[in-house]
Amino acid sequence: MRRVRPSEKNRMMNDKVKKLGNRICFYLVAALNILMSSVHSQELYFPDANDHWETVEAGEAGWDRELLDEAIELTGARKSSGLLILYKGRILAERYWPSPDTSVRYKNSLKGFDSEGRAIEDVASVQKSITAILVGMAQERGYLSIGDAVSDYLKEGWSQTTRSFESKITIRDLLSMTSGLSSDLDYETGPGKKWLYNTPAYHLLMRVVSAATNKTRESLTHEWLTQPLGMINSNWIERSQSTATNFYGFATTARDLARVGLMIQADGRWGDYTIMADGDYIEQMLTSSQDQNPSYGYLWWLNGKDFSRGFSSEARRKEGPLITSAPKELVAMQGALDRKLFLAPNLGLIITRLGSSGSSEGASFNDSFWSALMRAKLP
Repeated sequence: MRRVRPSEKNRMMNDKVKKLGNRICFYLVAALNILMSSVHSQELYFPDANDHWETVEAGEAGWDRELLDEAIELTGARKSSGLLILYKGRILAERYWPSPDTSVRYKNSLKGFDSEGRAIEDVASVQKSITAILVGMAQERGYLSIGDAVSDYLKEGWSQTTRSFESKITIRDLLSMTSGLSSDLDYETGPGKKWLYNTPAYHLLMRVVSAATNKTRESLTHEWLTQPLGMINSNWIERSQSTATNFYGFATTARDLARVGLMIQADGRWGDYTIMADGDYIEQMLTSSQDQNPSYGYLWWLNGKDFSRGFSSEARRKEGPLITSAPKELVAMQGALDRKLFLAPNLGLIITRLGSSGSSEGASFNDSFWSALMRAKLP
């Protein structure tokens, strides 16, 4: 039997102590993260599943009531069907307008009304940010990794390019709009080399998640997101007027959409429950995903960056932040006809806006709304 020299014995003991210390530190940090997340969540109010929602007075939340009303009136004048502003989860302002637009496009997006007469609308590309959340949920449950190749889940021929090129495109590339595919899913450039707002390529993501989980998009969204958050008026719908690559819409209300924003504002928690456990993924989702458009994360829009590019496939570079008049830390879901979810964590705000297009030439809805809203902030 080999005898252990005192010096070697001490070294082995020190290694064990060091490993034990590292392990203790790991668990302490993990516990601290959970505690901090819990404390942060306790600062927020979460409505119940029966849609009872507490309110807060403007002055108590740090806003001028009269100027806030002016911002609300401006929103209504910009063809809005609904506006909801939450302060730390409680309703600071809420207003609805019937029939904001008679256009065919808006009528096609209107999918009905909830029990209180609030519009249920197909929120267009707002669904992209919902999908980013679902991808993160699939990853934390072990069904996939965003570094995986799309071809690991979809059969050969899911694009119009070669099998060799398909194998190089990852889930992360689809999340960041850097797949290298053109809008008809043909080869344009290598993955990661160009940012291109590409809705047909984006639509592959829910096919990937469904294939990885063996669940339909409807069932996994209900199980993981809408049911836990009490989103009783939200679901995927089939668009009869759309192409095969743009076949599904996500229909929701201003209140239901705000629940998603509140969950993200709470770092993935909903009261005492954890909806998204992977805080690292949430942080990545809301951080610049590439340098060709720093105002874009994983299917979320980010304010406060040096420049941005817009929705079109040939979007030009626009110098300065996405929304000049909004807080720098703002992040957003954005869809056609100016459907919005804004998160401004430093102000404690979660804002949803539904309706028809509220922008006019030289006056975007985003800048007009935020200019009016920020005038209402008390010093």
